[in-house]
Amino acid sequence: MISVGSIVDGRVVSVMKFGAFVDIGNNRSGLVHISEISSQYVADINECVKKGDKVRVKIIKIEDGKISLSIRQADEHNEKHRGTHTPKQEKTGRIRPAEIDWSEPQASSLSFEDKLSKFKQDSDEKMQTLRRSNDSKRSGGYSRKSSHLF
Repeated sequence: MISVGSIVDGRVVSVMKFGAFVDIGNNRSGLVHISEISSQYVADINECVKKGDKVRVKIIKIEDGKISLSIRQADEHNEKHRGTHTPKQEKTGRIRPAEIDWSEPQASSLSFEDKLSKFKQDSDEKMQTLRRSNDSKRSGGYSRKSSHLF
């Protein structure tokens, strides 16, 4: 019997641009969307999985007979249980709220207000970066003052 949250072994039966269909046994198959293949950006799914590959997947949703699967979440689950799981802090130096395992002791040592403050600070920094990026695109290479001459 399969249930949401279960981790099962399967075999890739077909690969499409948007994801891979995986046979999980008992005449059941599900879709691993391209966003659930890896924790890294996947430009070409064929670089990650091929037809016939054995994969470990986590069942993340069952709705109207359709089964949604995740290789990424199954891998994260295995790493966490082996003790090698670390939040993705290497890239930016900051931890996104979705990457925090709130059940771990270091996360619970912060008060809710501290967590909220850190999240707000990270969010504000990201918004400033986006605004700067959009402003430079809008100006089209001219300074704002010179654009008023036209």
